[in-house]
Amino acid sequence: MFRFAHPEYLYLLLAAPALVALFAWALYDRRRRLARFGDPATVATLMPDASTGRMKLKFILFTTAVILVILAAARPQFGSKLREQKSEGIEMMLAVDISNSMLAEDFEPNRLERTKYAINKLFDGLEQDRVGVIVFAGDATVQLPITSDYRMAKAFAKRISPSMASVQGTSIGKALSLAEMSFSSGSGDSRVIILITDGEDHEGNVMQAAERAAEQGIRIFTIGIGTPEGAPIEIGGEFIKDEKGDMVVSKLDEKMLQEIARITGGAYIRATKQSIGLDEIVRAINDMEQSELSTVRFEEYNEQFQYLIAIAFALLLVEFWLLDRRNPLLARFNIFREQCTDTDNYNPYNR
Repeated sequence: MFRFAHPEYLYLLLAAPALVALFAWALYDRRRRLARFGDPATVATLMPDASTGRMKLKFILFTTAVILVILAAARPQFGSKLREQKSEGIEMMLAVDISNSMLAEDFEPNRLERTKYAINKLFDGLEQDRVGVIVFAGDATVQLPITSDYRMAKAFAKRISPSMASVQGTSIGKALSLAEMSFSSGSGDSRVIILITDGEDHEGNVMQAAERAAEQGIRIFTIGIGTPEGAPIEIGGEFIKDEKGDMVVSKLDEKMLQEIARITGGAYIRATKQSIGLDEIVRAINDMEQSELSTVRFEEYNEQFQYLIAIAFALLLVEFWLLDRRNPLLARFNIFREQCTDTDNYNPYNR
């Protein structure tokens, strides 16, 4: 497969016709100025070593070199193939609560934005581990399948928003069940789920999901974000109220998160305004036994620009050493013009 890595540079090839037009005008102007001195045949005898053919050849060499440099700048590349890369690391699925309660402002600017900031920092510190992201509210969705592309993971994390939830509420059990099915096969016990939520579950099937994870050797690390005292939830400049008209206050439920971590052999950390807790969890994860991870990647294209640069350089060298005037030692070979014996029809500008 052939491609240009930077096809935008190919527009510079439009300069080639401009160079040709400029050179043609220069030749025409040369003839016009020489014609002022008299008959072309007579003037030619005064310049026996002048050679228009050499000028044309030097121009062709220079223009070809310019074209090759432009093509090299566009980085032509050939071929690609799949390659399996082996590494040792951990697979982690981040299950992020995006229910409306995560908009409570007991964290600056709110719980969800603080969580996104911490996730972004987490991805900056990873090297060989693979990550995935699940968002959940009343239902759960895989936002990012397991990957080692941290740049893409950061881009997806920035887009996390409560508007992504088709159903409001909080179903931690669904999120854990979906995370358990989202790992790649054959990853052994080096699988973890990092659950970030305020712990307010509305479904009630959380412990069953935690027990299934424990049976599969999956550890769940839970992060409780919020405060036991809670905070009101503001959406669109208005605070959410219940059916009685009372202001809804979202409170952190630590007991359930602690139990999930205990069942699966993970750990529970309460987020603070200084630290969400991801750094502590990563340190604990790094102490876990790591498994061999295989990733299928596209082999990088084979670069071809260096050959074009080499040819362009050689052409420029030839152009530099080629003189504008004929070399007396080579004149007898008649390289740049045909022998003309008819002096009446002799045109010095065809040399």
